[in-house]
Amino acid sequence: MDARVWTTLTGDALAEDAVEVTGPGSVLPGTFRVEEAATTSIAVATLAAGELLRLRGIEPGKVSVDTRHAAASFHSEQYVRVDGEPVPFSAPLSGDYRAKDGWVRLHCNYPRHVSAVCWGLGVPATRAAFEKVVAAKSKYEVESAVVGAGGAAAVLRSREEWLAHKQGQASSGLPIADIRPLGTSEPVRLFDSDRPLGGVRILDLTHVIAGPVAGRVLAAHGATVMHIGSAQLPTVPPLAVDTGMGKLSAYVDLETEAGRSRLRKLIARADVVLQGFRPGSLVAKGFSPEAMAELRPGIVIADLSAYGWEGPWARRRGFDSLVQMASGIADEGGKTAGIDGPGPLPVQALDHATGWLTAAAIMTAVRRAATEGGSQHVRTSLAGTGEWLNSLGRKEAGPTGFDGAEFLEDADSPLGRLTRVKMAGTLPGSNPFWVEGTRVSGSDRAVW
Repeated sequence: MDARVWTTLTGDALAEDAVEVTGPGSVLPGTFRVEEAATTSIAVATLAAGELLRLRGIEPGKVSVDTRHAAASFHSEQYVRVDGEPVPFSAPLSGDYRAKDGWVRLHCNYPRHVSAVCWGLGVPATRAAFEKVVAAKSKYEVESAVVGAGGAAAVLRSREEWLAHKQGQASSGLPIADIRPLGTSEPVRLFDSDRPLGGVRILDLTHVIAGPVAGRVLAAHGATVMHIGSAQLPTVPPLAVDTGMGKLSAYVDLETEAGRSRLRKLIARADVVLQGFRPGSLVAKGFSPEAMAELRPGIVIADLSAYGWEGPWARRRGFDSLVQMASGIADEGGKTAGIDGPGPLPVQALDHATGWLTAAAIMTAVRRAATEGGSQHVRTSLAGTGEWLNSLGRKEAGPTGFDGAEFLEDADSPLGRLTRVKMAGTLPGSNPFWVEGTRVSGSDRAVW
């Protein structure tokens, strides 16, 4: 594993025998060291949970992570089943499109993003129409038109092109996680518990993969996690089922004053707010980090973004696949595979790694709030995680037939009988687990 990550998060050196890594070094196809990124991010989250145990007077024991289990965890949405059946979802318009001078990816998993492509490019919502208009334009014209219409798109750039771009330059300087004090207050008291996050209340205001994975990890270490969604917002069903493990699920409409008032009440009694709204969106509704810290002194606020908090794209919508396209990862993957076009990573590694790293940073911040006092502000990004993955170097092309079936388990849930990837990361002092499976969206009251 990469011991630098632990030092970045905590300021402490990682003891040589702190983590036991088992399993082969190469599990997934491709030359990027996705296995090392997966193993490291899971290990540091488990170590961070162990430090909270230690704070409670419980010896955490030696952390261990299996590379095969880590790989399965980074592909968890592909394994999830309800009553033995995959959760249906279709996004036929999402994908890579060939422009007259290269490739561009259009993200069309949500109706509003499809509408933005149609509006920006002036076409009906069909694959054939998208392909025809994109083929007649330059890739940058397409990207600009879609993003300008409020959609999500990214040109396939080489690593050199990315580093020459102002956003690439800003992203290349991002830390893997940024934890800073936000105001002063007395140390927070942790409730008695034999679990790392027992008694800790977490508001999960995230969607898609990275943020929800962070919330799922925190729930497995004992936190009470309430996911806040809205009946008006679409979801990706397999992702919602996969990342909802162990969480409460409530609806709050932040477009109404009643909803915003409800959220303020929830924040006032929360210990952590984890949010993945497009940068600036939650602030515009009156929920800046400073405002939340005023509502609840000693709170931990975690902001997760696509391209980071600096540079011209700091407020741009982004997703794992788009960051791979923009930052040179997909370009290198395609060239390595000998194909004309993008070659993505074998799993949504930027999403999953960022989720685990965000959970690790949150647990580190909770420990600081309990020992030093003050509210804490955590920031992570997919682009920052991508820079870290790139820094790990390359491996020989790995295998292509990985089967993670040995790491699956069944569990009951209000949705039915779930098949899911077991929680990864062994912590002998208090092994992580989910109290229950995914709940029906919006089935809980938005109260603590």
